[in-house]
Amino acid sequence: MVKHIVLFKLKDTLAPAEKSDIMLRFKSAIEALPEKISFIRSVYVGLNINPAEEWDICLESTFDSLEDVKAYSVHPDHLAAAGILKDVKCGRACADYEC
Repeated sequence: MVKHIVLFKLKDTLAPAEKSDIMLRFKSAIEALPEKISFIRSVYVGLNINPAEEWDICLESTFDSLEDVKAYSVHPDHLAAAGILKDVKCGRACADYEC
């Protein structure tokens, strides 16, 4: 199994209500992906509640292999969901590890 963890930082120029709306739309879109992409074993999106921390969103997902992670990264449904953050993110960090 491979755990795929991604952290996102949104632009500080976003109004709080806009930032919250974007984060909730992203969470909903990503968490709906297992219904569309059969090789996602699990997915969860956490929204940071601690303003003292740098990252706003944490995406945690599980796949059978790194090849599945790579296929997920270019899947059209994933790209559509990821597009929600395209113009509003200013940082991204990722780690993939065996579990």
